[in-house]
Amino acid sequence: MAVASEVAGLGPVNAIALVGALGVGSQWLAWRLRMPAIVLMLLAGLIVGPGLGIFDPARDIGPLMKPMISIAVAIILFEGGLTLDFHSLREARVGVRRLVFIGAPLGWALSAAALHYAAGLGWAASSVFGGIMVVTGPTVIAPLLRQARLQQRPAKLLQWEAIVNDPVGALAAVLAFTVVLVMADTTTVGEAVWEFVLGIGVASVLGLAAGWGIAQGFTRGVVPEYMKVPVLFTGLVAVFAASDFVLHESGLLAVTVMGVWLANAELPSYEELRRFKEHATVLLVSGVFILLAANMDRETLFAMEWSTLVFLLVVIVLARPVTVMVSLIGSDVPMKERILIALTGPRGVVLVAVAGLFAERLVGLGYEDAAKIPALAFALVAATVVLHGFTLAPLANWLGLTADRASGVLIVGGSSWSTALAKALEEAKLPVLVVDRNRARLRSAREAGVRTYYGDILSEDAHNTLDLVPFEKVIAATDNDAYNTLVATDLAPEFGREHVWQIARSREEESRRHALPVTLGGREFGAGRTHRELASLMVQGWRFSRTKLTEDYPLEQWQADRPEGVPMMEIFENGSVRLLGPEHPPREKSGITLLAMMPPKEDSATRD
Repeated sequence: MAVASEVAGLGPVNAIALVGALGVGSQWLAWRLRMPAIVLMLLAGLIVGPGLGIFDPARDIGPLMKPMISIAVAIILFEGGLTLDFHSLREARVGVRRLVFIGAPLGWALSAAALHYAAGLGWAASSVFGGIMVVTGPTVIAPLLRQARLQQRPAKLLQWEAIVNDPVGALAAVLAFTVVLVMADTTTVGEAVWEFVLGIGVASVLGLAAGWGIAQGFTRGVVPEYMKVPVLFTGLVAVFAASDFVLHESGLLAVTVMGVWLANAELPSYEELRRFKEHATVLLVSGVFILLAANMDRETLFAMEWSTLVFLLVVIVLARPVTVMVSLIGSDVPMKERILIALTGPRGVVLVAVAGLFAERLVGLGYEDAAKIPALAFALVAATVVLHGFTLAPLANWLGLTADRASGVLIVGGSSWSTALAKALEEAKLPVLVVDRNRARLRSAREAGVRTYYGDILSEDAHNTLDLVPFEKVIAATDNDAYNTLVATDLAPEFGREHVWQIARSREEESRRHALPVTLGGREFGAGRTHRELASLMVQGWRFSRTKLTEDYPLEQWQADRPEGVPMMEIFENGSVRLLGPEHPPREKSGITLLAMMPPKEDSATRD
């Protein structure tokens, strides 16, 4: 109590700063420790909230908390809709359709049954909360997929199901609630049906109209570049508020429809908008989870009975697997992927936020058992987040559905040099792919048995068909310096700027007149050699070789024995690689394998 009294004056500014620090700090710590970020965020919220009493959202933020969470969830769903490009759904289309049209109603029925028979809720509260439970939480799925590194199709299935089912679940709860209103004689059947149909119609029309209007404005230059993001956010909030005014929770459907329309409108500024919103979503997910965890009170947490555990087991072990397996009967989804999806159903912030809202309304109508809904919702979110946070990656690995854990290398530009480098990486058991827009330049790589892709790495087809999850590093190595710079600049946000490299530009580009700003291009790779110089070395008979450094044979000795050798990469025992360049020389470290280019006279003596 002493701690709580000392911080009783914690105001909204300090509270929001604390939420931001805890949220982003948890994500950073999770990245360093290779742990699920959601788990650490929940833990942080529980510690500062009901644990130590330092932070109480209802006290420190007050009535602004619920609107903040509602708008944050709307933005998260809109950002999710922005990722739903129909072209990327090719392989997963049938599975997603079945999980939505069959899985959602079936999951609703099974969840309601679990709530009634396991948790002891009445049918009214069970039907409303059961509708919300069909959501699998894009706020949770995205970080888990990022950590687990799943193959492309199962990842797409989980991602699309989560984003599409979120508004579907909210609307299912609205539908059940309208039925409850009719049963409580607070409204007539005709009024309830009219309100529901009108709400869905308005939400769909608003979402489509806003998406079309913004797309037209951006495409025709009506909105200047610097105002596109502000206009987008303002339009998003306006659509959400207007739709929600007509029918509560229909705003989630409106913003999702708006996001999907923009994702498929082929906007020239689409990538910039999506990346900016991804960054905003990271902050919002962090903040919402901290707020929801901190908002739980000790009485509610300790009031959970054995029936809560039974309810969780029934939902996780029975309801979710049955829903997925039945939905995918007769589909082309392989059994391994069905098992993975059936055993992966984390719930997120939409579940807790919407459940709390309907719980209050049901209690107001006289359904006292609905008071248990917030605790059950939080227990389900916490249990599934922790469970799937720690089991998704091992389960996917056991089923053989993860991308290669080694640090793959994507080489843009076919040549004799890139083929030799790719072959050396393959011999080191690292994933590698050579990409070029000219089929003839890929000939040597194909003849060497190296995996290739004919096309532009920046094309829409490459974005939709290539699985880039196995590749951690990018090397732009074409004979066009400008194109190398473009590739490195465009792929930097996706791979991380520290993982994008390019070979040295021609010497004339080194003058101040031709110097590029640091925001363009990637790190310099290849010991400062240009494309022409690297090709010349290959003609002279230079080759790649690997040498393992040990305590008895350190880097200093290697350099003394091979004064003409050109170090290119360090390969670690765990399969990760570190690229080398003029500003990133090799390090004195035992146990690593040094990949280098060697002249003909030294080549035969340096291979492992």
